[in-house]
Amino acid sequence: MTESPAIADDLDPDIRRFQREMAASYGRYPDFEQLSLPERRRIAEEVRAPWTSGGPVMHRTEERLVGPLGVRIRIHRPDDKPAAPVLIYVHGGGWTMFSLDTHDRLMREYAARAGVVVVGVDYSLSPEAKFPVALDQIDSVIGWLRSEGTAHGIDPARIAIGGDSVGGNMTVAANLRLLAAGKPPLAAMLINYGAFDSRPAHPSYQRYDGPEYNLTIAEMAVFWDNYARTPADLDNPFASPIRADLAGLPPAFFAIAECDVLADENRVLAGRMIKAGVSVDLNVYMGATHSFVEAVSISPLADRALSEASAWLAARLKSPA
Repeated sequence: MTESPAIADDLDPDIRRFQREMAASYGRYPDFEQLSLPERRRIAEEVRAPWTSGGPVMHRTEERLVGPLGVRIRIHRPDDKPAAPVLIYVHGGGWTMFSLDTHDRLMREYAARAGVVVVGVDYSLSPEAKFPVALDQIDSVIGWLRSEGTAHGIDPARIAIGGDSVGGNMTVAANLRLLAAGKPPLAAMLINYGAFDSRPAHPSYQRYDGPEYNLTIAEMAVFWDNYARTPADLDNPFASPIRADLAGLPPAFFAIAECDVLADENRVLAGRMIKAGVSVDLNVYMGATHSFVEAVSISPLADRALSEASAWLAARLKSPA
């Protein structure tokens, strides 16, 4: 009997190493899905700790509670320049997992590479806090930066927002809410493989479903269920931005992982933004999977994605002469 030819691995070799090492770390807990949510969160922090270590050293890092909601933020300053531009960073994790700590290196990388202050938002996780609690907290941080930023060495006229996965979702949603409230949007959006559509109706869901690509259809279904209060929330454009009127949004940089269940909805959203008159810089990273920029310590591809996004961000937040 003739054996079928082996299917070539479509991931970049360094990204495949990242995916396998992450899977092996989670594999030390074969009963992971049966554990309590607090325990799963603790393990996720442990698994990601090696990937968030190292990287750029900041001039100063501080934490504080801000705004009327008392939201905890982490502020990374790469230098002591006054009136600095800022990137608000919203971490991923399906609204359910992860933290400022799991994404600390990413925030420091953007701060150092783009020469901006990075403000990480410690938003409340689901299912304990449902939609739109996290968005309310992000709105509160935006308001604080706009009203109090000058006193803290931040230029309130040069504020961008970015995030990965559901952080990309809330990046777009935060600007949609500003527009709906009659307020000016932020200066720019940095989107890493965002989650924008509550329905798994795009071809990439079938093509890249499975643990070998870091994110599955089943996981996304759980995340959406955790976030939404009722099924009606899933059609709310602030929860599913792919259903929104996108006119008036600020310029956006999309980092799309080719081998990701979310790849096609990012392409669709970017295309709809362009049709709505939004300036879009769309970048597809071949051989990359969900979460790939976290592999920057071993991956030239992740390094390139971070550098390209940072250069774009720096240009967008450049001080007017």
